[in-house]
Amino acid sequence: MKHAGLFIVIAGFLLLAGSCGGRETARSGSANPEPLTDDSLLSLVQRQTFRYFWEGAEPTSGLARERIHLDGEYPQNDRDVITIGGSGFGVMALLVGMERGFISKADGADRLKHIMDYLKAADRYHGAWPHWLYGPTGRTKSFSDRDDGGDLVETAFMAQALICVREYFRNDVDDGNREIAAKADSLWKGIDWDFYRNNQDVLFWHWSPTHQWGMNHAIQGYDECLITYVLAASSPTHPIPVSTYHNGWARGGDIVSADKKYGIPVILRHNAPEDAVGPLFWAHYSYLGLDPRELKDRYADYWQLNTNHALINRAHALRNPNGYKGYGENAWGFTASYSVKGYAAHHPDNDLGVISPTAALSSIPYTPEYSMQVLRYFYETLGDRLWGEYGFYDAYSETENWFPQRYLAIDQGPIVVMIENYRSRLLWKLFMRAPEIQHGLKRLGFQSPKID
Repeated sequence: MKHAGLFIVIAGFLLLAGSCGGRETARSGSANPEPLTDDSLLSLVQRQTFRYFWEGAEPTSGLARERIHLDGEYPQNDRDVITIGGSGFGVMALLVGMERGFISKADGADRLKHIMDYLKAADRYHGAWPHWLYGPTGRTKSFSDRDDGGDLVETAFMAQALICVREYFRNDVDDGNREIAAKADSLWKGIDWDFYRNNQDVLFWHWSPTHQWGMNHAIQGYDECLITYVLAASSPTHPIPVSTYHNGWARGGDIVSADKKYGIPVILRHNAPEDAVGPLFWAHYSYLGLDPRELKDRYADYWQLNTNHALINRAHALRNPNGYKGYGENAWGFTASYSVKGYAAHHPDNDLGVISPTAALSSIPYTPEYSMQVLRYFYETLGDRLWGEYGFYDAYSETENWFPQRYLAIDQGPIVVMIENYRSRLLWKLFMRAPEIQHGLKRLGFQSPKID
């Protein structure tokens, strides 16, 4: 249900305090900078990308802007729009920032407290936030004609972050930090996952106060939405039946694919054809908190699934059937991003000659050597054509000599978080130690890694 009343802006709150450890955009020319160790380069990329969510945040909410265009060109009324899913990624990035010393723990806690209060006052629909909010007001901005209410998948990406925040602060010696944990816990427990079944054995993506179930978008078949079902099964307040996972998400087992692409097993599929693989964000969004190491159920080994997805992307770039410039072992990775033909969900079967840096970089837990190879090419060879105020730009095409100075929250966030999971498993540890998650995974029949 939508919250009543006006959103109250906390007077005097200085949101964008702090410098995030300095502005590390300087480069020694457009290519071939001073060599850095792998560890130093990873830290630099994390720090620079983190700034999107710290200095680049929407000032009233402290949450992530949907997009930041350094070229100054925005869609109408889009500059202050918040993305709930991308903000969830950004909240997780704040935890990385505190752990890595990009910001102080006190500054990070102040921002998170403000975010928790904002989320409580913002529009919600049976506990779910909309895809977009107007930052200055906390009110819903329609994502499309009928998508003007709750978005369960975007909400799941935020809930994943809220659980990590709770686990990070719940045993803190500071009373104020434990209060942040309690607020995050209350927000997550307020999501009515079972309502979004619409009395059927599948979850639905959207509900609108004006169009009700008019979007009619069932969440089923493998894609980025696994986390939605895991959270829905784990909820201590509004859980879904186990059958909804198997009959809805897994389509009674039809989710499994026996096919291969470039000789690599696909394992799971969204729909026909069986050899299709989607954008590489399918291997990222659900696994920012959900640890895929040793994660298995009757349908898949999820570590192998995600590793194969990254390897298929690399194999496609090596094969390069369309002859695009720059593709190869140093440049691969296809996902949803900006494109020479507008925003597009790039993947091997929808290859427009565009490489999205987040694709290979956020795959570093699965393909560390290959992802580092790409990272070095981006930083040392493409240089300032691709590197800017908030890290690597969202997408580029060497074929078109196209290097737009634009960023999207949903692509920047996974870079910070997945590099950290590769380095320290921070977010995986936080999310997986939540008792509700362990209970939910067992309900669904998962085997999972031992809790650190």
